[in-house]
Amino acid sequence: MTRLLVTGAAGQLGRAVLHHLLETQKVAPGDLIAASRDPGRLADIAARGVETRAADFKDEEGLAKAFAGADRVLIISTDDLATPGGRLKQHKTAVAAAMKAGVKHLVYTSMPNPDRSLVSFAPDHLGTEEAIKASGIPYTILRNSWYHDNYLLGMPHNLQAGKWYTAMGAGKLSNISRDDCARAAASALSNPPAGSQVLTLTGQESLTAEEIAARVSAAAGKPLDVVHVTDEQLGQGLTGAGLPDFVVKMLVSADANMRAGNFDLVTGDFEALTGRKPQSLASYFEEQKAALAG
Repeated sequence: MTRLLVTGAAGQLGRAVLHHLLETQKVAPGDLIAASRDPGRLADIAARGVETRAADFKDEEGLAKAFAGADRVLIISTDDLATPGGRLKQHKTAVAAAMKAGVKHLVYTSMPNPDRSLVSFAPDHLGTEEAIKASGIPYTILRNSWYHDNYLLGMPHNLQAGKWYTAMGAGKLSNISRDDCARAAASALSNPPAGSQVLTLTGQESLTAEEIAARVSAAAGKPLDVVHVTDEQLGQGLTGAGLPDFVVKMLVSADANMRAGNFDLVTGDFEALTGRKPQSLASYFEEQKAALAG
């Protein structure tokens, strides 16, 4: 029996991975371990016969115990973005715990081009990838592109105003849905590619801001004009909207990264891993009409 462990199992991505492990990959519940800082949030998962364990990324010994008996572990990047260096420290703790626990394969959720990315949290991913490679444990690193889902945070407001302020300039990016990334992670965990591989998960098209806006507008049935602004103007607007400094920095740096072309890539890695094509952005927006309406 090969036991598979998912960290961050109570989060949006973690729950989606567990869904695909159980429903798409047909992994037996008894072969799965769902780990979270708060296992109490996994009562519904436990009711399906999946073992749940406490996993604190700040506690290496505790993590090693949580990972004990797991053959393959999916490390979902943590949400500690407010503490400089905090997330990378947590990830390195998880890699060290996996070594102590004798884990045979690691799967990690990273981002495209972390070595040259301008996104504020890119060093966390690059440092984690380096730690995984140095561990000697075979790995599958999944570099997830910008989620379709991220647009739901701001697009409903943009549609109400009829304007989308962006600093991505003429840059292009290829989006992919969170659910598709979960599907890919479930595939990599249940049937990992041979050896150690780095895969970049993207959609099938790379789009400009105007092309993205056209897809939003078509789905919502409302006009949406793109207004190009500078990094400074975008930052001022986001700060004025009351967002925390670290979130403002992240969003401005993400637009700068798009403008620099570091998100402009299309690969066939998702299809090779899952045997299906990723959902298009237009299709995603059609599904999310109610959410776009606000």
